[in-house]
Amino acid sequence: MLLPAKAEVARHLRRYRAWERAMLASPDDHRVRSTFEDSGYTLCVLMGKRCAREAADAAERYLCTSLVTYLREQSGRPHRSALPRRGPPKAAQKRSRAGR
Repeated sequence: MLLPAKAEVARHLRRYRAWERAMLASPDDHRVRSTFEDSGYTLCVLMGKRCAREAADAAERYLCTSLVTYLREQSGRPHRSALPRRGPPKAAQKRSRAGR
């Protein structure tokens, strides 16, 4: 999976947040709303999300965590240390295929 540079994500997240504030300050301004939606779309493309709010949340997590941690969160698989521990692995039993 390719991920954008953290500097690019930070830049686009700042842009999204600035236009979000502007849009909330003047919701009837069509130019502001359009630019806000464009910035949200760009963030969605960068973060691989369908919703601008999810993309902004993912961008914040990406910027605050290491690459490995972020990828692990996105995959939904727990870290090895989070898995329950079992005893030592059993020795592999070899079977002869001669009788088959």
